[in-house]
Amino acid sequence: MSALKAISEYGQSVWLDYIRRDLLESGGLRKLIVEDGLLGLTSNPAIFEKAIGGSADYDRALQALVAGGLRDPAALFERLAIEDIQQAADIFRPVWEASGGVDGYVSLEVAPGLAYDTAGTLADARRLWAAVGRPNLMIKVPGTAEGAAAIRQLIAEGLNVNVTLLFSRPAYRAVAEAYLAGLEARRAAGGPIERIASVASFFISRIDTAMDAEIAARGGEALALTGKVAIANAKLAYEDYRALSASPRWQALAAQGARPQRLLWASTGTKNPAYRDVLYVEELIGPDTVDTIPPATMDAFRDHGRPRRSLDEGTAEAAAVIAAVARLDLPLDAITTRLVAEGVKLFVDAHDQLLAAVARKRDALAPQAQPA
Repeated sequence: MSALKAISEYGQSVWLDYIRRDLLESGGLRKLIVEDGLLGLTSNPAIFEKAIGGSADYDRALQALVAGGLRDPAALFERLAIEDIQQAADIFRPVWEASGGVDGYVSLEVAPGLAYDTAGTLADARRLWAAVGRPNLMIKVPGTAEGAAAIRQLIAEGLNVNVTLLFSRPAYRAVAEAYLAGLEARRAAGGPIERIASVASFFISRIDTAMDAEIAARGGEALALTGKVAIANAKLAYEDYRALSASPRWQALAAQGARPQRLLWASTGTKNPAYRDVLYVEELIGPDTVDTIPPATMDAFRDHGRPRRSLDEGTAEAAAVIAAVARLDLPLDAITTRLVAEGVKLFVDAHDQLLAAVARKRDALAPQAQPA
């Protein structure tokens, strides 16, 4: 059995953090589903920027759109992205059906510039949901305060939501509250809640990158925390999830058919070459969770990953790590706040670069697209 497929034996779903048209059209995605037990896919503006701007995969489709009179870069990108998401969702549709709607989802993000705009997020999410028209779509919404307000409303309207850019436990708890409130509002209005799905994407490696720099600067006793903070933070977020799952409030919704909002581990590629390249995958495997894994890390885990139920190991040690962070006055809270802003900017910049690349390709392909 593939090491990736074996992860499912411990109750975790493996999703792919990547999309590109060649993967969809070559049969590569179907192969991953069959051989590795892949159960879903996530995308973001940075992934699309590399896929569309960095390959020729989309040139023929782009040329056809330009020939049809479409020239606005944002509209061109959206058409290409929606086609990819629809195709990926159709490939995953059998997974979605076989799992009873637990897995088989494909995620598409609202425009990154809307991260602090509740009304704008709602409008964009509704528009994308209608445009894609697939029941196994998840709309990605940043887990900002403004995003949490949008998440509550989108869940109440029956949309599937992937909450992204979560770095702190308080932010996770806020979006978990938004999910519960959205389900309660939908149920109170007489709407069904049985088929609504959501994940809360909790980022991992970026925390260690930032915290390790602070730890190195501090030196001394703090050095013992190197490379430990991100995993400890995630393990305690999982404890928050389990406490929520045991609460009477959730139990009442579950009795009416509600699905849990699973924690999804994001940014699980190891950025520090001194660390094991599958560290963040191996140490966060556990029930009722998802890990969205980039291709290089997926290849590494397939080659030498060691799957085991690790997520609920060492919970006391994780608590001790976070307690030491607080005792040494290391700026974890400030870093998680900063990482949200940096994550939003990263996606805004990638989106801007993508639109610039689409415009360049449009102009290069336009002469070929003119009728003879």
